[in-house]
Amino acid sequence: MNASTTDRFVIPIGPQHPALKEPGHFEFTVEGETVIDATVRLGYAHRGIEKGAEGRNWTQSLYLLERICGICSHIHSTAYVIGVEQMAEVEVPGRAQAIREVIAELERIHSHMLWLGVAAHDAGFDSLFMYTWRDRETVMDLLETISGNRVHYSANILGGVKFDLTDEAAAAILKGIDFLEERTRHYREVVSQDAFFLQRTRNVGTMTREEALQLGVVGPTARASGVARDVRVDAPYIAYNEFPAQIQLLGAGDLEARFLVRIDEMLDCYRLIRELLAGMPAGELTAKRMPRKLKPGEVISRVEAPRGELFYYIRSTGGEQPDRVKVRTPTLCNMGSVLTQTVGHNLADVPMILVGIDPCFSCNDRAVSVRRAGRAEGQAWSWADLRRYGINYYRRQLNLDTDHRPTDLLTY
Repeated sequence: MNASTTDRFVIPIGPQHPALKEPGHFEFTVEGETVIDATVRLGYAHRGIEKGAEGRNWTQSLYLLERICGICSHIHSTAYVIGVEQMAEVEVPGRAQAIREVIAELERIHSHMLWLGVAAHDAGFDSLFMYTWRDRETVMDLLETISGNRVHYSANILGGVKFDLTDEAAAAILKGIDFLEERTRHYREVVSQDAFFLQRTRNVGTMTREEALQLGVVGPTARASGVARDVRVDAPYIAYNEFPAQIQLLGAGDLEARFLVRIDEMLDCYRLIRELLAGMPAGELTAKRMPRKLKPGEVISRVEAPRGELFYYIRSTGGEQPDRVKVRTPTLCNMGSVLTQTVGHNLADVPMILVGIDPCFSCNDRAVSVRRAGRAEGQAWSWADLRRYGINYYRRQLNLDTDHRPTDLLTY
């Protein structure tokens, strides 16, 4: 072997690793401290939520899909109800749509504040981590004031919303965002001026606009590279036609820009929430009718989650439950940029480049397809097959069934 080959090492990171808050497996090939190649394997957090929705009615699936992510649960339920309401040809009252938007923007603030703290922790800036997570409690308290919940708000129902915004809740929201806006402006100064922080972010993981378009990245990751892509503006939903968001763009494309874009988005959220509360429409909270059964058909719905475009495909065969629900989350779109941007950087920069896309591994609900010799191509396990296989596997492990015959077991 020549010297260039022997100097190369493959550094595995994950599925369990201090730099990862969720399970994912990366392999970085390095020469010295420089990354020259990168690969990723996802699918460690498969929970079967899409499949589970097929066995529940339209209302039950709403609360299941809301639990895809604990940070952006409201936007998942919003994407789902938009699609179902479109198939049902139900018109949602304007007040309900505006309340959905208020909660969506509060959730965006919560998500960005949480991410800022996690990213600061990965950079070794623990004081910023502690301050941002302290202030994050403010927006969580506001969401609890509205819905009674701090994580899964369950504000959406099919045809409208479950909770109204009282005058007391509106006053609490205004007071809370006044405090948060002051803190957010301080954090923007820290992120853009602190010399220690800039060493970890400026000119690190730079992605040009052309690269961002080629890789298909979405959300703040794309907008930090100058790509004006935001579903709230491109294809307004709920109340974004009446209360529009403003795209926050920067062209540097590095980690510093990704921090600043998210902070600027929080500042725009404060403006938008004030406008929503000042111009909140009067009226009902729910549609007059919402059928239990939907006619056969299929629909797609797109929304702007805090991490970027969230895409739902929903299909009905005319019954009381969905025939298929397919979810594509923004992390899957942005993960390719991590593999390309880490190449050429030091290994120590890898955790920061990864956190720069605000990854959510649990959102990437994926199954693993295993092909076995002797099985027909494309053959899939049914629930009964999977259950029988699991029972027989643990019987063998525990020696509970020593007299079993080969015909009693599934052959895989």
